[in-house]
Amino acid sequence: MNEDRLNELRQRLNDQHRWPGLYMFKFILPTDEQKIAQLKRIFSEDVQFNARLSSNGKYTSITVREIMLSADAVFDRYLRASEIEGILSL
Repeated sequence: MNEDRLNELRQRLNDQHRWPGLYMFKFILPTDEQKIAQLKRIFSEDVQFNARLSSNGKYTSITVREIMLSADAVFDRYLRASEIEGILSL
């Protein structure tokens, strides 16, 4: 992602959120316990982590709520999650 786009997203997050504050992450990934465990390791242990299977069970929708300190901390989580094969960040 280029620096201009990153700055635009950072500004939007800062306009819409107060830091530190609760932030909700949403992901969809193929149902695979190893991939889900890999995603869980990105976040601290005291987060709200909810998983829901798709109707056919092929995919899992994950919602994570965590207190974040800044927009850059949010970007860090998304960047680390993007390394998981097959993940879709919403």
